[in-house]
Amino acid sequence: QYEVLVEGDGPIPAADDRVRVHYHGTLIDGTVFDSSVERGEPAVFGVGQVIPGWTEALQLMPVGSKWKVYIPSNLAYGERGAGADIGPNTTLIFEVELLEIVEG
Repeated sequence: QYEVLVEGDGPIPAADDRVRVHYHGTLIDGTVFDSSVERGEPAVFGVGQVIPGWTEALQLMPVGSKWKVYIPSNLAYGERGAGADIGPNTTLIFEVELLEIVEG
């Protein structure tokens, strides 16, 4: 489930592409657990190398888009959770800005 905050008009990445994104991840209660925005440095990774909810959303997003993406636990970290902040069966909310598809 997602909400379009900014409509992009660039290309849409494929599963084997690498992308550069800015993101801000929170829990339902607003707790920030990870944010490239706060670090001031976009992240670069393979579309297929992240949690399934990200992989699905990124393959729908045109470059230049900014979306708020709601990721249920079964498409995130499931029963195991992740780190200190993400408990088992936790829904995650990300604001994701797709900056570019990285060549090479």
